[in-house]
Amino acid sequence: MPKRDTQPRWDRKMQQRLARGEAAALGELYDRFASLVHGLAHRVLGDEQDADRITREVFTHVWQHPDAYDPKQGPLRSWVATLAHRLAVQRLRQTETAALAHNDTAEATETTATTATTGSTGSLEEMERRVRRASVAARADYIVTSMPAPLRAALELAYFQRRDYRQTAVDLGVTEAEARRRLRLGLQLLSTAHDTGTPGAPPEHGGAV
Repeated sequence: MPKRDTQPRWDRKMQQRLARGEAAALGELYDRFASLVHGLAHRVLGDEQDADRITREVFTHVWQHPDAYDPKQGPLRSWVATLAHRLAVQRLRQTETAALAHNDTAEATETTATTATTGSTGSLEEMERRVRRASVAARADYIVTSMPAPLRAALELAYFQRRDYRQTAVDLGVTEAEARRRLRLGLQLLSTAHDTGTPGAPPEHGGAV
């Protein structure tokens, strides 16, 4: 039982330290979660500078609003990941919308109003598809890196090394039934990448993409 309580207790203490304005706490939080935040942002945006900017925004928000995190709703890691994912998707949508508006303005000078309107609708739909794909890909990455190691190992063997469940069982040193169970659970977790909230986070920590 004590081991089970270790992480929630760390989360609560970290929030309390941040609320007291301890700069050392922010540094500790950054050391622990910066790679996670940057990785999620980069997966969505595909740009190093944009990912750096989102990383700064995330930790600035955490520093300024530590009380926004509720330990009762889930781990601090999930809350930070959700914030990073949401800000990155918002940035991607803003960037795509600005590019779309620029293209529509240029197109409108060369085409009729009807053609421009039709083109705009199609471009908007394509933009939303791109945003959705980036969002889902980032959540899928988050799920794989966050799931228990036994499930992740089984998925990596099955889908990256093309092992069937029998070969996976041999490689992992488990029974075939256990290999199937791990693959099934891993796939169930991975399927939640299409949900609207960041995987691992409760609804309150999620948000529409």
